[in-house]
Amino acid sequence: MNELEEGTRLTLDFDKLAGVAATGARVVPVVLQDATGGDVLFIGYANDQALRASLDEKIAVLWSTSRNELWRKGATSGDVLELVDVRVNCEQNSLLYLVNRTTGGACHTKDASGEARPTCYYRSVTGPDTLRHLSE
Repeated sequence: MNELEEGTRLTLDFDKLAGVAATGARVVPVVLQDATGGDVLFIGYANDQALRASLDEKIAVLWSTSRNELWRKGATSGDVLELVDVRVNCEQNSLLYLVNRTTGGACHTKDASGEARPTCYYRSVTGPDTLRHLSE
């Protein structure tokens, strides 16, 4: 079992943004939200190239901060996210991608039955260092 992805111990990565900044990557955070149901699916990052590709291809394209390359969501998993709209916040330092799922999944993790989870937010914080799985 991958403790980080499946466990019930809270271990937030407070160094994530510092790590991204240290690479010199010019990115903004992107919230990906289901256009129909409103569920927040996950948060990623986009640079200028990813945003342009998303607008051109009408799918969610992000910048992988771990691989330093464009990431077309669903290229390997099949869980493509069709782009409905792109919105920008008031300070123009983050984006909201409203998307339609082409499959039931959005997260790279699997539930107990082996299916891709519909959102990456599948656990609830129950205390300063504990988590609880939501019903799957």
